[in-house]
Amino acid sequence: MTSTTQLKTSIPGHHAMVSLLGSGDGLLKMVESSFPRVDILVRGNEITATGDSGDTGQVVQVFEEFVKLLDRGHTLDEANVATTITIVRDAEHFSPAEVLSDEALTHRGRAIRPKTVGQKRYLDAIRSNTITFGIGPAGTGKTYLAMAMAVLALRSKEVNRIILTRPAVEAGERLGFLPGTLFEKIDPYLRPLFDALYDMMDAEQVTLLMERGTIEVAPLAFMRGRTLNDSFIVLDEAQNTTPEQMKMFLTRLGFGSKAVVTGDVTQVDLPSGRHSGLQVVRDILTDIGGVSFCELSGRDVVRHRIVQEIVEAYRVFDDRQSGDGSRG
Repeated sequence: MTSTTQLKTSIPGHHAMVSLLGSGDGLLKMVESSFPRVDILVRGNEITATGDSGDTGQVVQVFEEFVKLLDRGHTLDEANVATTITIVRDAEHFSPAEVLSDEALTHRGRAIRPKTVGQKRYLDAIRSNTITFGIGPAGTGKTYLAMAMAVLALRSKEVNRIILTRPAVEAGERLGFLPGTLFEKIDPYLRPLFDALYDMMDAEQVTLLMERGTIEVAPLAFMRGRTLNDSFIVLDEAQNTTPEQMKMFLTRLGFGSKAVVTGDVTQVDLPSGRHSGLQVVRDILTDIGGVSFCELSGRDVVRHRIVQEIVEAYRVFDDRQSGDGSRG
């Protein structure tokens, strides 16, 4: 039999209740719908939660986390309220305020921060390791956050340059068969990296730094034979590397450098029968200090809600297909 508990929490007077409850109590309704076994009563600046003992404690914790976020200068909205509820319900090691207040980079007053516990762990891994692998589906922020950390490292003079690279293999296309100059051929593959850069730096600054060689955006093949010192290197779409290319890339790392390798092992575009370097590297580098593997999942998708549901639907489908295949 489920026990019933009543808990109360008081909101400090310097916070207007509407900032916690939302216009028309919209944020309060989000909490209520997430905890249907708890009745929430608001009187003045006091909130009373009555219901299932476990859920009641989580409801109080949610409102206490709201206060911490407001104290740190956040404005509560549907996104960070949903994140707060998820973290509290999952009993994560981090508090919602820790996650949502971790600032990776600020540009023109806009802060780039993790939006999930997985993203927070990813940022911490990049900070504390020489090589970090960010593995997960589209929309988890693995490339965007890596690039934010690269720009921060350049700003703070931890490195002298940023190198962004991808293998030029997607959807079965080969560069030799594409029309145009070399730059025109590789531009579509590198464009997502440029787009992210322009979110983090002024366009004029990006152009100037690229002309100086401080920022380099190039296909993976351009890394061969080089030693990359004092650099922050991001290898994107690494699921489309061969094991040989992955080894080539990792052995480019020089003194004072840091690398982040990102990819989605469910989206390999290599020719049939070719193994992905991202799929095999974990078995090879398991016992090397300074190397971290960070797994992001559908729970870390921060695009439109429907993208998270699509990612999860495909995961269930793939698991079902694998199960059917193993029985055959």
